[in-house]
Amino acid sequence: MPTRTFATSIVKRLADAGHIAYFAGGWVRDFLMKHPSDDIDIATSASVEQIQSLFPKTIPVGVAFGIVIVVEQGHQFEVATFRKESGYLDGRRPTNIEPASPEEDSQRRDFTINGMFWDPLEEKLYDFVEGQADLKKGIIRAIGDPHQRFLEDRLRMIRAVRYSTRFHFPIEIETRQAILAHAASLFPAVAMERVWQEFKKMSQFAHFERGLYALHRLNLLQTIFPSLKEISTEQMQALLKPFPFFPKGTPTIAELIELFPGQSLDDLILLCDYLKLSRAEREIVRYFYQGRQMLAMPEEWLSKLENIEWAQFYANPHSEHCIGIAAAHLPLEIRHSYLEAHDQRKKNLERAIKRIQTQNPIVRSEHLMKAGIPPGKQMGLLLKEAERISVNQDIENPDEIIHFLKKSPLWNTANP
Repeated sequence: MPTRTFATSIVKRLADAGHIAYFAGGWVRDFLMKHPSDDIDIATSASVEQIQSLFPKTIPVGVAFGIVIVVEQGHQFEVATFRKESGYLDGRRPTNIEPASPEEDSQRRDFTINGMFWDPLEEKLYDFVEGQADLKKGIIRAIGDPHQRFLEDRLRMIRAVRYSTRFHFPIEIETRQAILAHAASLFPAVAMERVWQEFKKMSQFAHFERGLYALHRLNLLQTIFPSLKEISTEQMQALLKPFPFFPKGTPTIAELIELFPGQSLDDLILLCDYLKLSRAEREIVRYFYQGRQMLAMPEEWLSKLENIEWAQFYANPHSEHCIGIAAAHLPLEIRHSYLEAHDQRKKNLERAIKRIQTQNPIVRSEHLMKAGIPPGKQMGLLLKEAERISVNQDIENPDEIIHFLKKSPLWNTANP
């Protein structure tokens, strides 16, 4: 059953109980733009207590703000009471919340294209903010006074750029001027985690480079990354020039570190600390940095790399992204041959790559123990050497690999 059907059933139950209830925000925008979306939020005149009494399964995610999650047959929908907000002291959260009419509720929202409601029962649009007109014009405009909207929640400045990038809509002039006026005050009002989430959302859609360029033009990028304050518009354009050619699905952080081409690995890990990234994202940074160093080697050095080194590089799930980024920096006329050369090498090493990915080497600890090697550090070194021999010499027989292994100085050290 479509998600919209479940959401409509929630609206109907609220309406049958005497409450006003509409679809709200981003889904309405996407619906009017004929963009499919299953992300449906519901706004209602019902209080949290009334919502909870009507639905057997709810999750109290933001009761203080009149927000609960209603769960219908495994589908989750955010249901929020129409509200007015005031008393923003920290540039993020209101200190005073009151029940409101739908029209009053629309005035507290961020941008006109996100401030509309849709009644799925009557199939009727409620637009108190001229959002439909701005959709037709193709602009991003703050609701009401843009200065006030950004002082209420400074993250909205980055969100304006994200919507502008996603829909390829320019930011309306007064909204843009308000961003320029308040860009320097982004911190400490906004947590870095929220900024990082905006980067990730922005990068999911095409033309991430346009978003980064707009952030730079609006002084937001320099506020987020003070080391970019001295980067001119021309220098930023040069840094962003390869971005349109990056492979789809490239991790956000792998794209973002392209803005810091001269940084050491230690510097990039400090950047990860600053952005409060996860351990997995830090490992991505390590891989892309090392991959960039490897792929940038002179041809005569690359030709001397062993097959095991290439196999280990290709075994990483992000290898194609790393190669694609490297290719994007090359002249257009040689990119195809560059990518083809990597594809051919990867095919030649396919079995070795799969063994590395599945952690299923040909020579395992039981083979070495049978040959008289006790468990320990030296066994670990011998296992690595065995895999190196296997890949470099294309041997898949464990006895033959051990035959070569016995000629290694490591063997005598491990089996005196």
